[in-house]
Amino acid sequence: MKTEYIDIPLVKNEEKKRFEIEIDEHFAFIDYKEPGDKIALIHTETDPELAGKGAAAAVVEKTLHYLDDNNITLLPYCPYVFAYIKKHPEWKRIVSPTFDGYDKL
Repeated sequence: MKTEYIDIPLVKNEEKKRFEIEIDEHFAFIDYKEPGDKIALIHTETDPELAGKGAAAAVVEKTLHYLDDNNITLLPYCPYVFAYIKKHPEWKRIVSPTFDGYDKL
């Protein structure tokens, strides 16, 4: 994660069902669903003003830390999150072994 994002807090916006960070009044976020005792990350997006600035990676990393710190099992349906975990295999530890693509991580 880029250093300028380290101190930006992650918000679990339960009303919008997304994890988000706000940078200069613009957002990077991940939509989620909570099936049972797991969290499914569905879609990662940034406002156009944040495109290419590392904000998507920052919100993913912060969300993975949140899930890990709270012992929440992950279902990484979002292709961006899936690719991030594949690139950083230490995060596979929080992915549910029953996730369909688990063996591809």
